[in-house]
Amino acid sequence: MRNLQYLFSTCMFLTTTSTMFAQIPTEVPHPDNNSPIDLTKTADILIYIVLPIIIIILLVLRARNKNK
Repeated sequence: MRNLQYLFSTCMFLTTTSTMFAQIPTEVPHPDNNSPIDLTKTADILIYIVLPIIIIILLVLRARNKNK
């Protein structure tokens, strides 16, 4: 009976501490307060449009050179 109580209390302790540490920290952005991409900013244009296009072009060129 003593071992069962020890096992139960250990499980309860691990369950409660894991949920405490699983919460979203306050210093990082939350999913509910994100804003949409602002395409009037040049940084957003570079990050979300230009860089992906450059990466796709480089991947296509790499695939072509690998086939030759």
